[in-house]
Amino acid sequence: MPELTFGEKLLIARKQLGLYQYQMAERLGVHANSITNYERGEGKPHAAVVRMFDLLCEQQGIRFDDYQSAQKGDRMKIVLAEKVSPATLAVFQAEAGWDVKTHDQIPEGLAAALANADGLVVRSAVQVDDALMEKAPKLRVIGRAGIGVDNIDAEAATRRGIVVMNTPGANAVSVAELTIGLMIALARKIPAANASMHAGKWDKKNLQGSELRGKTLGILGLGRIGLEVAKRARGFGLDIIGSDPFVSEAVARENGVKLVTIDELIAGSDYLTLHVGLTPQTSGFINEKSIAKMKKGVRIINCARGELVVEEALVAALKSGQVAGAALDVFAVEPPKDSPYFGLDNVILTPHIAGSTGEAQEAVGIQIARQVRDYLKLGVVQNAVNLPSLTHEEYVVLAPHIDMAGRLGEFLAQAGKGGIESITLVYGGKLADTKTELVRNAAIAGLLQGSENVNRINAAAVAEEHGIRIHEEKAATHRGGAASVLTIELHSAKGASRASATVIHGEQPRLLEFDSIDIETPLEGNLLVCRNLDVPGVIGRIGTILGEHGVNIANFALGRERSGTKPVKALAVVQVDAPVNSTTLDALHAIEAIIEARPVHLPESGV
Repeated sequence: MPELTFGEKLLIARKQLGLYQYQMAERLGVHANSITNYERGEGKPHAAVVRMFDLLCEQQGIRFDDYQSAQKGDRMKIVLAEKVSPATLAVFQAEAGWDVKTHDQIPEGLAAALANADGLVVRSAVQVDDALMEKAPKLRVIGRAGIGVDNIDAEAATRRGIVVMNTPGANAVSVAELTIGLMIALARKIPAANASMHAGKWDKKNLQGSELRGKTLGILGLGRIGLEVAKRARGFGLDIIGSDPFVSEAVARENGVKLVTIDELIAGSDYLTLHVGLTPQTSGFINEKSIAKMKKGVRIINCARGELVVEEALVAALKSGQVAGAALDVFAVEPPKDSPYFGLDNVILTPHIAGSTGEAQEAVGIQIARQVRDYLKLGVVQNAVNLPSLTHEEYVVLAPHIDMAGRLGEFLAQAGKGGIESITLVYGGKLADTKTELVRNAAIAGLLQGSENVNRINAAAVAEEHGIRIHEEKAATHRGGAASVLTIELHSAKGASRASATVIHGEQPRLLEFDSIDIETPLEGNLLVCRNLDVPGVIGRIGTILGEHGVNIANFALGRERSGTKPVKALAVVQVDAPVNSTTLDALHAIEAIIEARPVHLPESGV
């Protein structure tokens, strides 16, 4: 067998040392992108980098003999249940002794082929349910060449100890290129020009467009796709602004993007492109209220999710001229029928083709092949979408804390200061003695709830990709009487936010502290978080305003600063039966002593 590659050794070393890519990059004196490329087998490291790596491995006692000897004796069987590209097949065929079966080489059917298979690769057509997995007692990994895993029973895979992986971001370049193409098409009226020529017209005087140069491009969501758009937009001389609470200033600056608030993004963009996932916070982002704040003549591009746009509001703005044009590749209902966009000459419509390029499909296939190979050879998990194996006893103990961590993360994401640059997690009491990886990832997933394709498996990797640094501490003791406490502290250019929580009665998550103020309240449902000066009458005014606006109070928790500094600041977390709307928030902000009032929505208990 050939010796492990430098990239494979990097993966193994990072796993053993518990390092993120940026941390390994710092140790070796290279850019984090170089670590990514090395692990993908792209690029050759400089001799000095190899020497630094060898020295690190020597100092830390990392050896690769066991991995190499394991390769010599292992014969893996891979079943490619759907058609893949030759390059995808070549990744597996390069492994000596591996038995690779393509979709046209399993005459006895998929179930029979999986009887002694180690890995399975599918696209979207094959349904991988529990009954099929039962026929595959040796199966260790299922690779989905794409993002969606609706055709795979991930819960059943978890019970059987099978890792399920997908390939988020492999089509990022294709989506970014279509976004830029649609911007140009809007600016230069290309669809109208093409239609008039096909109609035998020479309508040059009515087709005057505008340049992209000097205009401001606003990017909502600076994940893989958003950053790829930014890279390409710079070449057109666009000023680029972006908003993403999960991207650090350093990452944005490195990609030529000025980080701004949501309101600044909406008000400052000549072109606005959407690249966020669908969450309660992003649903209906383009609506009557947000459109009214935009520049007159703004152009909107959506290659993300159709549900981000309220169709009626956008159509009205397109007809009035508030929005000069829109280019839409995605729709709330696909394919759209009797769409209000039909017949509008300032709207470009495409049938969800952003990721539909030969290169993207090739990249997806190669990426999943490498991930499956690396897992079977090296035990390195990448882009998994299901929970790692835990014993039943371990899961019973950890499950309430995993749930609590996710809720605490979501609470801080909505009530904190935003713009995360680093996250510190402190596990206190009995929690410090458990396997905290899933607790950590649940907390990060909650914090990054609006980011692309984040879950409890890939959360730490997504944070790393966004330039967010993670620090973990374990403390045998902690302030207060709870048996186990999780504390999350966020650091950003806007300041720090900190919150602690525990689980009571074995299953109920409780907030214990927020920004150095002790407070106890359930972490569930609709919450209203109010910061105020500790002066008489504030609590009564909050209750009165909520009542006047038809908001019923389920629980009212109070706390104030422990310091004696005047004026003392106080905190109220009000649990209400329905979400607090903007009108109610405006009325609360009119109270002189109110510093801030924010709505927070968390899952109901047991969800």
